[in-house]
Amino acid sequence: MAPSIRLSPAARSLFDEPLAIGVQGLGPRQQVTLRTSLRDETGELFQASALYQAGDDGELDLARCPALPGGSFSGLEPMGLLWALQPQKPFWRLVKRDVQSPFLLQLEVFEGHGECPGRLLAQAQHERAFLRDGVRRVPVREGRIRATLFLPPGEDTFPGIIDLHGLGGGLSEHRASLLASHGFATLALAYYQFEDLPQKPNKLHLEYFEEAVNYMLQHPQVKGPGVGLLGVSKGGEVSLAMAAFLKNIMAVASLNGPVAATCIPLSYKEKTIPTLTLYEHKAKATNSKILDYSDVLDDPFQAPGNQSLIPLEKAEAQFLFVVGQDDCVVKSEYYATEVCKLLQAQGKENFQILSYPETGHCIDPPFFPLYSIGSHPVFQKPAVLGGEVRAYSKAQVHAWSQIQAFFKKYL
Repeated sequence: MAPSIRLSPAARSLFDEPLAIGVQGLGPRQQVTLRTSLRDETGELFQASALYQAGDDGELDLARCPALPGGSFSGLEPMGLLWALQPQKPFWRLVKRDVQSPFLLQLEVFEGHGECPGRLLAQAQHERAFLRDGVRRVPVREGRIRATLFLPPGEDTFPGIIDLHGLGGGLSEHRASLLASHGFATLALAYYQFEDLPQKPNKLHLEYFEEAVNYMLQHPQVKGPGVGLLGVSKGGEVSLAMAAFLKNIMAVASLNGPVAATCIPLSYKEKTIPTLTLYEHKAKATNSKILDYSDVLDDPFQAPGNQSLIPLEKAEAQFLFVVGQDDCVVKSEYYATEVCKLLQAQGKENFQILSYPETGHCIDPPFFPLYSIGSHPVFQKPAVLGGEVRAYSKAQVHAWSQIQAFFKKYL
């Protein structure tokens, strides 16, 4: 029989779910090259390839068969062809703007190994989706709030989460849509550079975020009495400030978030938290001439930086700090460790740290490609963001399951 690709699930899966890949109908111990391709919404191409040898029965199962050296990865990596996808255009990040349409993954099997693979033996397509069947996407324009609410299937009440992205601004829905697919009512909240929100705010007013908390708690399908917050980078910092100043915050997961105000001051009522001073001249050039900005901020645990520290001792919430040890934008591991020492000194035990080696600033849901060099969120110059592809892929999968378990426990 002719070779064919076997996928499970066959036609469509959620982007953050594993995909079982196999090839049948090959010759005994036949050498083949497998290649995956995916185009983002701008048409940019991401690809990965791996070298394999079929079994004596002509079957190839990626869950049992290690990839041979020479491709994008080697060893037993059932999901390698997804996590090893890399852009053909340097420093390009895979972003999902319209979660209502899936990414289309192309899989191809070629004869032999080598620089130019031989003839095409089999091909298949697979949809990698962001919305599970039945998940509802509801645009929210209430009062000042600019957001999208994702509701899991069914008429029940669900634990509520507000999802906050970083300094890029705009509205990002990929994480919220996936969380709703796993049973959380999730509000993807924009806070600047979106529609009629400020383009360049000189302050972030926590009253805006308080409005979003109240919106969630008044929603008939959000299970109270409080909500959870999931924030990445600046969004993590804002989430921590919300927990310190606002009511009804039960659980906060901060992904590589600062623990002090950075770049844009934070304010609530009469209180303003000033930002840490940035010293651009402290950036270090790497061998590749790309800048490493990991040392450009004042230390928030030493004067004068400590006036920028968020007063987390005031918070009632549970905290989960998810940090990459190779984060070259925020000293996230140092920040999380030091702030937890301060909480401990106050007799608090409402925190845990998940620390991942060889993981950089960008921690996305599983199977997003590593984005280790990209535009710095403040300086808009090519910068080292950190991370190594295999370690990062493992961190994504582990962190994502831990984040969901954390919110299930405390919401």
